[in-house]
Amino acid sequence: MNFQKNSDSVTQLIKRDISNEIKQTDENLEWLQKEMHPLFFVFNQAEVEALSLLTKSLHNMEYHKRLLLVDKPELTMLAQINERGSLYRTLLELPEKNISYAEVTTSRNKITDTEHGLEALRFDYSSKSESDIAQILEQDAVDGTLLADDTLVNTIKEELKKTCVDCGQVDVESYLKIVLANSPEYVHVSPPGRIARLISLYAQTDINDGIHLDLESVKSQGDDKEYRILFGISNPPSRGYVAQILEVFNRLNISLRRSYSLTLSNGIHPYFLSTFYVSPRDNSILSKDSELYLTLQREIYNTQILSSRSRSYKALVKKGITSGTDASMIDAMISFCHTNLAHNNPDSFTLEGIRRSFHNHPEITTQLVDLFYARFDPKQTDRETVYAEKLAATTAAITELNSGRKFLDDFRRTVFSCGLSFIKYTLKTNFFVQQKHALSFRLSPEYLEELGERFTEDLPVDRPYRVTFFYSRNGIAYHIGFSDIARGGWRTIITQGRDNYITSANTMFKENYVLAHTQHLKNKDIYEGGSKMVAVLRVDSNSNAESNRQHLYKLQLAFINAFFDLFVTEDGIAKNPKVVDYYAEDEPIELGPDENMHDVMIEIIAKQSVKRGYLLGPGVMSSKKVGINHKDYGVTSIGVIRFAEVTMKSLGIDMHKDEFSVKFTGGPNGDVAGNGMRLLMDRCPKVKIKLIIDGSGALFDPAGLDVTALDKVVLKSDLEGFDPESLHLGGFLLYRNQTRKEGMLELYKKVVMTDGGLEEQWISTDKFYKEFNSLAFTVEADLFIPAGGRPETIDKDNYQRYLNAQGEPSAKVIVEGANSYITPVARLELQRLGTVIIRDASANKCGVISSSYEIIANLMLSEEEFLTHKDEYVEDVIAKLNEMAEREATLILDRYAQNNGAIPYTDISNDISREINEHYARIFSYFSNNPDLSNRTVFQNAMLLHMPHLIGENEAFKTRLTKLPEKVKYAILASKLSSAMVYEGDSDSIYAGMIEAQVNKFPSFA
Repeated sequence: MNFQKNSDSVTQLIKRDISNEIKQTDENLEWLQKEMHPLFFVFNQAEVEALSLLTKSLHNMEYHKRLLLVDKPELTMLAQINERGSLYRTLLELPEKNISYAEVTTSRNKITDTEHGLEALRFDYSSKSESDIAQILEQDAVDGTLLADDTLVNTIKEELKKTCVDCGQVDVESYLKIVLANSPEYVHVSPPGRIARLISLYAQTDINDGIHLDLESVKSQGDDKEYRILFGISNPPSRGYVAQILEVFNRLNISLRRSYSLTLSNGIHPYFLSTFYVSPRDNSILSKDSELYLTLQREIYNTQILSSRSRSYKALVKKGITSGTDASMIDAMISFCHTNLAHNNPDSFTLEGIRRSFHNHPEITTQLVDLFYARFDPKQTDRETVYAEKLAATTAAITELNSGRKFLDDFRRTVFSCGLSFIKYTLKTNFFVQQKHALSFRLSPEYLEELGERFTEDLPVDRPYRVTFFYSRNGIAYHIGFSDIARGGWRTIITQGRDNYITSANTMFKENYVLAHTQHLKNKDIYEGGSKMVAVLRVDSNSNAESNRQHLYKLQLAFINAFFDLFVTEDGIAKNPKVVDYYAEDEPIELGPDENMHDVMIEIIAKQSVKRGYLLGPGVMSSKKVGINHKDYGVTSIGVIRFAEVTMKSLGIDMHKDEFSVKFTGGPNGDVAGNGMRLLMDRCPKVKIKLIIDGSGALFDPAGLDVTALDKVVLKSDLEGFDPESLHLGGFLLYRNQTRKEGMLELYKKVVMTDGGLEEQWISTDKFYKEFNSLAFTVEADLFIPAGGRPETIDKDNYQRYLNAQGEPSAKVIVEGANSYITPVARLELQRLGTVIIRDASANKCGVISSSYEIIANLMLSEEEFLTHKDEYVEDVIAKLNEMAEREATLILDRYAQNNGAIPYTDISNDISREINEHYARIFSYFSNNPDLSNRTVFQNAMLLHMPHLIGENEAFKTRLTKLPEKVKYAILASKLSSAMVYEGDSDSIYAGMIEAQVNKFPSFA
């Protein structure tokens, strides 16, 4: 065989093919220049090799189907043939990375001699962190390097004048600096008109509370109609979000021609800003009043709430059973049913089981959706008749559910009945509000009675005044309030992974209910009743701290805006016309910071309240910069320590003079624990702090911690910052965050002070947690202040661990700085065994009292006036806190002595709260029914006595009483009078006045 001859023949074929390829490449480049938008080349000018590869391969795209042009850690570029749904499928197959820039360009026509057009996709993954952006912007504030001259700014301002009539007040410089800090390359390659459009979209997104959608017609040549969709959101879903938006376009039969999506950060959280160029596949008109656009608007906004990974999305939306918006409402109903049914039956009413009920019975699920529409759709006509008919039909369908599987049918009837109650007792919802990040539902608590004792027997017997449920893409929340005007903190629990989320969701309703009820008992000395908001946030198990913070802020912003959708009113009715309001009254609800509520969010919520027009203005949130920061002034700890001083003195220990020992849960940098330690070190020269436990570890010293060493970490750092060299013999520090691996074992660091000095040990996980979890029970001290830790740490099953070998409590006195640290049953048992317990509703009430006075300042003073008089105002408040704490502590101890110890301290505390709250409810109702009374001098004087002296003694300030919301006036009067009846009077004096008044009404025979 002539191998050389065959080789030469192949070589000739290769040369001829190369020659043909060169000719074909020229034709391909000509086609790309003609059929692809010019910006495709401009924006990718740095990727010439990728463009060259596409040019060489274009005529073979039918063969390749998809061609990877660039595959780098920071960049992916690819080309593929254009088929229906191809973009969406490709995006689903991309690596799960956060996309900082996404670009899609489709050809105007089909590739020569093929049946398909071309799609070119680019995805950038290199983005700066929030802290990096914040640092760049801070540095620019010093040196001004981001904008070297005004030329670009002026050019963009001129472009904005052409394209945006509402952008006259836009701070172009600030927005442009943010874009430059994030992506200077974007500004470099983009024409001024494109940058102006981006800044306009960014500004409109800010103006519209973090979400904005707009439509512009781009061109119309014959049947070829193209439209520009502009969409911006703050804090977008992190992964797969572009794919989800494209899925909406595909599902609504809208073809995407080009898109440019940029994710950038303002140094606090990210924004997603995108421009989509689209055409309806059936060439229909896309206008702002068209049904197609209105549907697109609902579905695009709903991507904030419904994830394409949601099981309801897969079971209902993809199968065409429901729309995406209705699937969101169904998911909300599933979560509501789960959280209401599982807290007392977690093994029976699982999230999976409840979800399957809705997914496996779409006929009942869609009936519930129809019923919800009949009750709340603002466009519904003849509402009462339609709702009544659908309610009867839905009730019958649930009652008659029968698949022949009795146990399963009983379970699902219970689930659907809960869903039915959810709809029947919801009084208003923001579901039909277009621009929203979360769903909210304000319910009458009557639904709890309909659920029945099986699902409420583990809750306090008192029923709340309102229950509000919130649902979002990554979490849920409840706000539970026990009176019309109510205040309490907002706690967010961050869970990583599905199992942690479900565990928290199982019990969140009960935890929220108990905390709100405790708050109501605690709030007896102020005009607001008790409430609590608890949110559970779900993040990925591998999510980092910055990502967690972004998700946290997204959840909190979503929920607070959903809150305002319901509670911003005009003449008592929900102001948004999309909210059908069956309650129809103002609802003054005050929030406060609790777990995972950061300072930046406190300020944002207060400003948003003013912007949205909520009746309390900035008073919706306490602990603001222009306010009384709890940690800075130690207001909660003031009450805790005052209760401790009065209680210990009743047992013969003067904390200001005598030696005594104390143990804490809660770290030195925590609000209540840290300030409690500070007050003890300042006031009590002979105090011995023997134990501190916080999230980072446990610190024990049998002789009492060195005050100098402790002073270096109090209100500065957690326990890890403590110098263990200062420990006395036998003292030790357990480090929860310092571990190492030995083979398969994870070991925890422990340092112990021995005769030979400080010794480092490494102990097993089992030994660490056994010791860590036992210290609060076993370390002996005179006083125990639980000022941190999870609720129900000491319960009916473990309270005996609190006793020493002689059966005596490890600390004689417990003053609860943390809420619900000890369960009611455990409290009673420990008191029976000789422990003096001052419960949370009494001991830590001063924090909420301080917050109440901060809100009074918001209502009575301007920010400037408050800052001018802040020192005097805070001094007045602190004096009231000490007075109120001492007054109640004395009353509890007096009543205990009067009853010879027959009534436990905690029951006396409960009795005092109930007495005051019962008087409050009756008096509030009285003033509500007699509104003119609050304007009489004698009652205005009573209101002023409730307030700090600064207001009562200032002629200009005290005249502002008339401007207070009417309900607030009645509440202040009710609070002042009811607390005076209990603290300053007795049953005989109260009834003497009532009897005398009644006798004086009798006719006289004289």
